[in-house]
Amino acid sequence: MKVDRRLIQAIVVIGLATVVWLALTIGLITSTLEPAQRDLLAEQLAPRLALIGLTWVFGLVAIGATLRWLFRRYATAPARLVEQTQVLLAAPKAAPMNHQGTKETKALADVIFQLASQRDSLREDVAAQIAQASAGVQQEKNRLAALMSELTQSVVVCNLDGRIILYNNRARLQFKTLSQAPTLAGGAELVGIGRSIYAVFERQLVAHALESIQQRIGRGAGSPSAQFVTTTQAGQLLKAQMAPVRNVDATGAAAEITGFVLMLDNVTRAFEEENLRDQLLHGLTEGSRSSLANIQAAVDMLAYPDLDEPMRERFLGVVREEVASLSARITDMTQKSTQGLKARWPLEEMLGADVLLATQRRIEARNKRPVTLENIDATIWLKVDSFSLTQALDYLAMRLVDEFDVKFFRLRLQASGARAQLDLIWTGQVMSTETVMSWEMDSMRFGAESTPLTVRDVVERHGGEMWFERERVRHEAFFRFLLPLASVQEQLEATQILHNDSRPEYYDFDLFQTTDQSSKLDDRLLSELSYTVFDTETTGLNPSEGDEIIQIGAARCVNGKLLKQESFEQLVNPGRLIPAATIPIHGITQDMVRGKPVITEVLPAFYKFAQDTVLVAHNAAFDMKFLQLQEKNTGLVFSHPVLDTLLLSAVVHPNQESHRLEAIAERFNITVLGRHTALGDAMVTAEVWLRLIPLLQAMGIHTLHQAREAAQKTYYARLKY
Repeated sequence: MKVDRRLIQAIVVIGLATVVWLALTIGLITSTLEPAQRDLLAEQLAPRLALIGLTWVFGLVAIGATLRWLFRRYATAPARLVEQTQVLLAAPKAAPMNHQGTKETKALADVIFQLASQRDSLREDVAAQIAQASAGVQQEKNRLAALMSELTQSVVVCNLDGRIILYNNRARLQFKTLSQAPTLAGGAELVGIGRSIYAVFERQLVAHALESIQQRIGRGAGSPSAQFVTTTQAGQLLKAQMAPVRNVDATGAAAEITGFVLMLDNVTRAFEEENLRDQLLHGLTEGSRSSLANIQAAVDMLAYPDLDEPMRERFLGVVREEVASLSARITDMTQKSTQGLKARWPLEEMLGADVLLATQRRIEARNKRPVTLENIDATIWLKVDSFSLTQALDYLAMRLVDEFDVKFFRLRLQASGARAQLDLIWTGQVMSTETVMSWEMDSMRFGAESTPLTVRDVVERHGGEMWFERERVRHEAFFRFLLPLASVQEQLEATQILHNDSRPEYYDFDLFQTTDQSSKLDDRLLSELSYTVFDTETTGLNPSEGDEIIQIGAARCVNGKLLKQESFEQLVNPGRLIPAATIPIHGITQDMVRGKPVITEVLPAFYKFAQDTVLVAHNAAFDMKFLQLQEKNTGLVFSHPVLDTLLLSAVVHPNQESHRLEAIAERFNITVLGRHTALGDAMVTAEVWLRLIPLLQAMGIHTLHQAREAAQKTYYARLKY
């Protein structure tokens, strides 16, 4: 622990004062003695000067220890009480102070805590009254959040600077498909509160659309909008419809534009299908024109009555050849159009039980036969085209009813390795393998309705298998479909869309008030900046001696809020063994990083995630050293401004004995979860940083430059890695 400079100064002053006092005392005594007596005294004291000096040193040490005890009890304790009181002022809810000091300061701490508790009660009363008064506004806000979340179309709302202030679940998933590293950042480097939409769209394209809207507003259009189609960096074709967000003036009329809404559709597949249909139609038209001309010419020649027999046979041969050619061309087009039809409905993540319920309703409605469900695993998620799959099962049930008068059916679903088994079961007469194959290959027909798709087409569309089996003991038979399971990530995302527990994280309307400023980042207020709070787990503590990153975790803070769902978390293969001694600390084993991307693949995604933000970390010098050592390998220089919560804690709380992350979190009454995981530590550090901002502002530290300057003056800034 560092010693307070004031204590050292006090001991030095007391030491000098005792030396002066001792010198004056000796001088006064010797002035009263005769010369012979002085000589005798000097003769007696000279051998004992070392003992006198040693006694002085011991006395000074005793005085210093006493002063240190008094200083800690009567000077440092009140200073700590001041810092704890500042924490109470900045905290949303008072926590017990646990003050260690004199009886008087402990009593004062109790009184301060009581006042803070009364303040919290008053805050709660005021908050309750405000909540009651704004119930109508909150209801409208909830309706908007619900509407945005349930939409199946991607919606993104931006301010005029192109900063995202709202987006829905569908947009988050769609931006993941646009990412160049979807398995790493998961699209988080493209979409997020406060991020720029220009990471996806060209700035000039958006500006042109806004200009078009302005012109339509000028012409008096009531609901102006603009549309454009663009290609993303990932090669996807996006169709965007833009609508303005306008202020409302005192008269209730719409005023100037403050932002815009983008409704996005990925039209890549639709465009490719349209292009294929155009090519097929063009090929059929051009190829058929010549065939029809040849047929017409041959028919005209055959109309002559005096045409000899060899010539007649020749022209009949032309007709046959051209008809065969035309028939082959039409057949080829039909097959290609069927392939397009099979891909018309994309595979989607669905709960297996929902697929069976839909099939049950369809078979019962069409065939008037009862269908029961059995052995349904409620945890199975399928990746299927539910429409064509239920259509195929309904078709097979219809054929069984029509040809074998089956009285009832059962549907069964269970997991089988990496796939799921879906069985259509019946009791009664069974058919031959030839009959099954013919049903498989016939186009599906339902009375007057028909489709060129076959059951085999549906199976191939899913990359699965289908066969017929008998159970002779039970006198049962069934069709079994092997279907793909949704991946764990797809199940999670589908669950989020269905149950939607994350609405409030996806909007921040306060960003309508922000604009890009021309001033340097250092001059920006701390409350205005966006932050990427990150942490790393490593193989050891010596980055310059070969230790490597094994995990990176990060969260974003925008507009004074921690966006918990806009996070970055990735395990990294260090290319070396993880020391056994470090595994109990971070919990990451060699098996966990085997097959994971190396740091040169992860850092570009993290760099994009942290773009246009200030980096924040606890003991940032350690984490930044690992990033800097990778500059040659990746070509990426993390030139972002960096803030360190360790140093800034020492700025606002210089009298606290510990500035470890756990100690700071305890002072701020922050619950620590996932300690020594990269993302867990990043989340705690972000909470700490948000609590530090008002304390820094109370000390007159308002800008990024002031915060960095204050941090560099602390004792802990001397640490190097």
